[in-house]
Amino acid sequence: MFTAIASVYDLNNTLLSFGLHHRWKRLTASYVPVVTNGRALDIGAGTADLALLIEPKMGEQGHVIASDLNHAMLAEGLRKVTGRGLRERITCLQANAEQLGFPDETFHAVTTGFCMRNVGNLMQAFMEIRRVLRPGGRFVCLEFSRPAYGWLRSLYDWYSFRLLPWVGTKVARDRTGVYEYLPASIRTFPDQERLTALLREAGFRQVEYRNLTGGIVAIHVATK
Repeated sequence: MFTAIASVYDLNNTLLSFGLHHRWKRLTASYVPVVTNGRALDIGAGTADLALLIEPKMGEQGHVIASDLNHAMLAEGLRKVTGRGLRERITCLQANAEQLGFPDETFHAVTTGFCMRNVGNLMQAFMEIRRVLRPGGRFVCLEFSRPAYGWLRSLYDWYSFRLLPWVGTKVARDRTGVYEYLPASIRTFPDQERLTALLREAGFRQVEYRNLTGGIVAIHVATK
């Protein structure tokens, strides 16, 4: 499904979020601490927006791995990275969030944006993320969540299940059903409190979250 929409993914994100996804990602990156000679991993990097935002925080000798399971999405990300002359600082790597092929305690920070609801075994992914983080390292997760107000939930449901599939399909000319899948995946993903509980169950000692746009999306910050 993501292969089918990779070339128009950025355009659709901007249209369907009314441009808000840029602000959401900048805020997510703001929770990544500035380090010297840092190493960071962005999981489900897609078109590399988050990887590009966190790259300056890793210091002069820092490095970011932008990983994604989908080759076509990652190719779009690599195009951006190359265009900004950052191939020496950002590596695009096809990888599975549930089986990260890195040694223990490799990264100062791990980020993810709109990826975790697509993972088959969420707890396995969280445990892998914690494993590859250094002690004191942060996992920063941006994901769609549960709107905080009843009226907003009703409006968002109408938008998600009616307008979003129509607009997404018109722009992407997609026939794979990805824009029906996306709102369904949001509906079944754990809400803010449940996701907090899962992260603690995975072994993170400190977990906090921040609602954005009335809880339509949330940023969870978990510390190892």
